[in-house]
This record gives sequence, structure tokens and C-alpha cells, in this order.
Amino acid sequence: MSRVVVAGVGMIPFAKPGASASYYEMGAEAGRRALADAGIGYQLVEQAYAGYVYGDSTAGQRAIYPLGMTGIPIVNVNNNCSTGSTALFLARQAVASGAADCVLALGFEQMKPGALGSVYTDRPSAFEAFDALADTLVDAPGIPLALRYFGGAGLAHMQKYGTPLESFAKIRAKASRHAKNNPLAIFRKEVTADDVMNDQVIWPGVMTRLMACPPTCGGAAAILVSEAFARRHGLNAKVAIAAQAMTTDTPSTFDAKDMMRLVGYDMARAAADKVYQQSGVGPDEIGVVELHDCFAQNELITYEALGLCPEGGAEAFIDAGDNTYGGKVVTNPSGGLLSKGHPLGATGLAQCYELTRQLRGNAGPTQVEGVRLALQHNLGLGGACVVTLYQQM
Repeated sequence: MSRVVVAGVGMIPFAKPGASASYYEMGAEAGRRALADAGIGYQLVEQAYAGYVYGDSTAGQRAIYPLGMTGIPIVNVNNNCSTGSTALFLARQAVASGAADCVLALGFEQMKPGALGSVYTDRPSAFEAFDALADTLVDAPGIPLALRYFGGAGLAHMQKYGTPLESFAKIRAKASRHAKNNPLAIFRKEVTADDVMNDQVIWPGVMTRLMACPPTCGGAAAILVSEAFARRHGLNAKVAIAAQAMTTDTPSTFDAKDMMRLVGYDMARAAADKVYQQSGVGPDEIGVVELHDCFAQNELITYEALGLCPEGGAEAFIDAGDNTYGGKVVTNPSGGLLSKGHPLGATGLAQCYELTRQLRGNAGPTQVEGVRLALQHNLGLGGACVVTLYQQM
């Protein structure tokens, strides 16, 4: 297996629905930026994986063809919110196995305003089993699907460990402090925990509006190459993927009858454990993490799933400032999904963009000093979870 180098990354500023370019323009521009960052032309790309959730079949070709029409395999990927990282996972496998030396992973999304919902209402939903269990665990009629799931998971943590609602507000405030230094973030206004607590209530005692990430449009991309390819072409090989794992649901997702597990806690824990085992690296060695904070509630439970703090220890972890600059591990220095935005298909590759820049040492005002190992967590309900460990070479 060849070591996989992240030779180039690209991302466009995220935008609110209705204020962005079309999906294919966003995807193509992200691809151009990744190629320019790598310093190569599209003619050297041997395969491409294009991720998006809301779009027609072969939308990946529509976004990639402006880069060139060289006849290479282009695979369209949809794994809900983990779509971008799934494209990254497939690209890494292609390079690591020797099937290709240079692969493009691309993600984009053109979203509509409002809460996420089903598009195909004339057939059974992929969430039927999830919805049925959620209905028995959470009494929240009228709460939109995603809010019900992740709010319910946060409520489960509050009931199990006595976690106060203020802990989620502190996470959201931290995201805003980080995002104010990120020119690519969609929301750069700093808010306090009190601001979050006093914002519009969307589920009494469980969630305010600011604890949820906004629907967002955008694109991001990465060029993955083998070490031999990087040497031949004189590419920047400072950042490599040290380990990566993708997991899907196991029976515990449903059998545990726990909202935290229904939203992917066990998938995240299993993926993280595999990455730590593959790399020989422990969570205490990680300097920076970009994790899937679609809701402040999910960021909190993910601290524990990734082993950044003990189970039930998230409140103390937050209060000690161990999730920000000067603490144990800087989480979401970009502002995360809560502040940077969450264009579903692009999110995982935007995380790759952020962490690659951190390890190169050129993340500007969001730079975490002295970081050599960076962890990425990207979750998709229904389900899939991808955890990736990046290493400075």
C-alpha cells in the first residue's frame, strides 16, 4: 500500500442558498483551486470522485467537465452528510492500492433554505427504521427531522450525565470565535454563550436556533497522489493521510435504544478506534480536529466518541477550554459547520482543506501552533462515518 499524499486542496467561500453560483460552477472552481494548489494540470488526473447529495445523476460530470474531458472514470457519490469524506475515502483507496497515482476528490452542494427533508416522497424512506425508533425515544411532534435526531441526542446526554444546556451554548460561542478569523466562513460574527441561550427557542430546554448549522452552498476539492508521483512531479508532499476508516451502522444503533447511538456515536467510536489502531497514534497526540458539528449537540457527544475526553466528561472538557486554542485539542478552528457552513457534499472536503493548511502551517489567523497530527470526523445519518488522520511529513 502506497502512502497517500494530499498534494492540493481547494475551497470556495460558502454562501447562503440563493446567493451562490450553480452547483457545477462551484464544483469546477473548487477543482481548479485544488489543481492550482497542487501545481498540476487536469490531464494528470487518472480518476475522479464527485460528491453531492441534492442533484441529478452524473452531476459530477457536469462539474468536472469544465476542468477537462479526458475520458477518465468519474464516480458520483452520495452518503448524506458524509458524502465529501466518502469521496475522499474512495480516492485514497485508489491511490493506496496502486490503482491510480493521481485522483481528484470533489464535493459540492446547491441547497435550498430551511430544514432538510426528503426529496422522493413517493417511495419508502431510507430513514424508516431510524424514524420509528426516534418516535419511541423522543416526544417532539412538529420538530423537523434533523433537529429531532440531534436535539434528541443532546437531550439524552443531558439526562444521562447532567449536562447543562449552557454547554452546547459554549460550543456555539467557541465556533463563532474561531470563525471570525476565517475569511471563508459564512457567519463571522462573534456571539457569546448568553447570546446563544437567549436566541430563538426551537425546542424548549433542548435547543436554540444558533445551536444548529445553516443550510449552505459551496464546493471543496482535494488532489491525492502517491509518494512516487509527488517525487516525479516535484509536488508538495508535506501532508499525508496516515490512517482512515469508514464505518456504517451496526445493530447497536437500534438495539441500544439511545438517541446518541441512533445519530452515529458507535460509528464514530469504531472509526476512530480503527484509525488509532492503524496509525499507532492516540487521541492525546492530536493537536487539531475538524469534526461534524452540524449541531452543537453533536460536537459535544463527538468529543467523547473520538476519545478526546472520557464518556460523560464533555462538560468539564468544555469548561476547561480544552476544545480551543491553549487547550488540549483545538476543535474546528475553521468555525466548523456551525459557523463556516454545511454544504453537504462539500463538507468533508472542506474539512480536508482546513486540516491540510493547518499541517502546512499556512492557515493564517486560524493556525494552531506546532500541530503535526490532525483528525477529521464526518458523519452521515443513515448512515456512514469517516474518520481521517493527517500527518505532517
